[in-house]
Amino acid sequence: MTQGKPIAVSRRKLLMAGAAVPLCAILSRPAAAAEFSYKLATGQDPTHPVNVRAKEAADRIKEATSGRLEINVFPANQLGSDTDLLTQVRNGSVEFFNLSSLILATLVPAAGTVNLGFLFPNYDAVWKAMDGDLGAYIRAQIAKTPIMAVSKPWDNGFRHITSSGKEIKTPEDLKGFKLRVPAAPNLTSLFLALGAGPAPINFNEVYSALQTKVVDGQENPLPIIATARLYEVQKTCSLTGHVWDNYWILGNKRAFQKLPPGVQAIVTREFDRSADDERADIAKLSESLRTDLTAKGMQFLEVDRSIFRRALAKTSFYADWKAKFGEEAWAQLEKAAGKLG
Repeated sequence: MTQGKPIAVSRRKLLMAGAAVPLCAILSRPAAAAEFSYKLATGQDPTHPVNVRAKEAADRIKEATSGRLEINVFPANQLGSDTDLLTQVRNGSVEFFNLSSLILATLVPAAGTVNLGFLFPNYDAVWKAMDGDLGAYIRAQIAKTPIMAVSKPWDNGFRHITSSGKEIKTPEDLKGFKLRVPAAPNLTSLFLALGAGPAPINFNEVYSALQTKVVDGQENPLPIIATARLYEVQKTCSLTGHVWDNYWILGNKRAFQKLPPGVQAIVTREFDRSADDERADIAKLSESLRTDLTAKGMQFLEVDRSIFRRALAKTSFYADWKAKFGEEAWAQLEKAAGKLG
């Protein structure tokens, strides 16, 4: 298995997630049971880079600890929805969990600072912030809860709007548009400010909600649109890049602290390594998937993001969130993203 380089994800492999073997079935137990046997739950399909790289990290951790720590990877919400799993990792029934900042913000509000509308123009700005002071600030806030971040942030990509019919090209096109969003106040308030009708729905219910027209559209990064086969029930994708999102590999604090210091260091080292690999994967996929999804029948629409930014600036969106996050968090955010509002 190639490590340290972007994974070669074929169109066939990427877009056949539903037929993939659960990663937990691939992991084999040693002849002697591991001293520590932990679970890592994710919401992404097995072929998503998050799971490929998490599996590699688990394999390396098992090898580097001489089998003392075995981490079984459970993808695709096998152990519950994102909101269920957040509860499970807090109480320790699941030791590790991969979660979007958008949903983590329901427990750790500061995590959602990075998910406000139109903050980062590109990845250079993103990683300068997340591997710098803003990321350190957020990790410190996470550590005040029963959970902790065990590695640097992973990439969930820039989010774009898809639709089953109506083309979204301007803020006016969002008026009354029923749009699935995660159970995340950041996105709900963003689309309310732009005049849409956001509907919070857990990810494991998104496909059926789109298929049955409960909602008209949804918004996600391209790798999620591909691995979840949303192109089957959505016709267009507007390249709004309205929000950038990351994943945190979260650990139950008590479970992590039970590990010997040397094992803890290995866990962080290997998840950090896989974070770098996964970031490269997402960047590569975000470039190639537009072609792949076009071949699957999805139409891409270029939009002028500055029009959306100006429309948002005319609302109370940024001022409202500044009041909610507080001066300290807002100062960290503006230091990374520039003056807002």
